[in-house]
Amino acid sequence: MSDIAYTVTCTFTEGAVADEWVVWLRDEHLADVFAGGATEAEIVRCDDVPDGAAARLEVRYRFPSRSAFEAYVRDHAPRTRAAGLARFPLERGLSYGRSVGVVIVSSRAG
Repeated sequence: MSDIAYTVTCTFTEGAVADEWVVWLRDEHLADVFAGGATEAEIVRCDDVPDGAAARLEVRYRFPSRSAFEAYVRDHAPRTRAAGLARFPLERGLSYGRSVGVVIVSSRAG
């Protein structure tokens, strides 16, 4: 069984909102996604920022299987997404994107 990589990308028009989003992810949201079946997560501040944006961040989650990811999407994501949008509505200058894929190679030094 292969891991599933799930990436959420968020672009911000204001840097202060991006910083607030990172604190919320770290202190609250990641725990909810772990409770929903994710086994790993990392928050990345991207170097390539679109024109007119202050920041672009990626949250990269790992799930142990397609079925674990599908259970997260079905049973947990509606609530966690709603909580995120309530706290960070698009009117605050955010735009979201998502991608999902199968991990075909994973490696670490050492």
